[in-house]
Amino acid sequence: MINAIAHWADFEGVFNLFRYITFRSVAALVTALAIALLIGPRFIGFLRVRQGKGQPIREDGPASHLLTKKGTPTMGGLMILIALTASTLLWMDFGNGFVWACLFVTLGFGGIGFLDDYDKVTKRSHKGVSGRVRLAAEFFIAGLACTWIASKTGTTLYLPFLKDSGVALGFIYIGFAAFIVAGFGNAVNLTDGLDGLATMPVVIAAAAFAVIAYLVGNIRFSDYLGIHHVPGSGELAVFAAALIGACLGFLWYNAPPAAVFMGDTGSLALGGALGTIAVVTNHELVLIVIGGLFVLETVSVMVQVVSFKTTGKRVFKMAPIHHHFEQLGWAESTVVIRFWIVSIVLALAGLATLKLR
Repeated sequence: MINAIAHWADFEGVFNLFRYITFRSVAALVTALAIALLIGPRFIGFLRVRQGKGQPIREDGPASHLLTKKGTPTMGGLMILIALTASTLLWMDFGNGFVWACLFVTLGFGGIGFLDDYDKVTKRSHKGVSGRVRLAAEFFIAGLACTWIASKTGTTLYLPFLKDSGVALGFIYIGFAAFIVAGFGNAVNLTDGLDGLATMPVVIAAAAFAVIAYLVGNIRFSDYLGIHHVPGSGELAVFAAALIGACLGFLWYNAPPAAVFMGDTGSLALGGALGTIAVVTNHELVLIVIGGLFVLETVSVMVQVVSFKTTGKRVFKMAPIHHHFEQLGWAESTVVIRFWIVSIVLALAGLATLKLR
């Protein structure tokens, strides 16, 4: 460590705790949570004043949303990014490039989302920035980060259920890794359609990957479990913990009825962060399991579009799939809580792959 924490760690006694990733992870979570809770009221008030009528609501969405969500300010993802970044910078090892790579992608995707949200608010339209432009920017940022990460971790795609086994992909790996990062950014974005729906599954996935990062970064645990060891990746547990704290602080104000929406600013950033952690830890395929809810939401949209274009019929009453359940008569809170339960089960299934080898 080359930041102030390194100097504190040189002292005996209680300051020796700063040497441990576990302690700094807990501290990062609490710090991010406290920051988000403290800045929340004034920040939301600022957004209300600046945005006036709040986020435009899609007219083709559930009719109830036009009444219950109208006027709610968006760009609340900035709260998450501020708390996450401040806490990470306070507790991270400044010499760890993997954390910087995660921050680069998170803030880069957050910037793209911010431009999209800003365009929607100022033009009073739900369309935002062109999809092609947004995807190109996401792949550019993800490609840069994944190229650097691959130079440190290699270009092998490691397989779950097999001990330290994988497929050497060469340069193809960078494209695959960038696809994972950008794909999960957009997957979380699609999931963010109900109050609290995306936030808690991100918390659950981040908690699972905090464990994975710690184990992958520890040579003893990785050897025991038969998973590929990535030196330095354990520091991502601090980043993941800060992410959890920031999201929980945001959820305090995003809980139904939401006082603020995270918008694309938050959802793209959070998805990109999860994808980057998965790439660093060489657990890209496990992310598909742990983040299975986000995958399901994305697949439901793809199936709906393909079905309607080819047959003129819709498979779901409305996509993404959380709206389908709303149309079936489920209350919004029912959909959200049941989807949280699904996320917990999937996270446990993903963690189980560490031992089932």
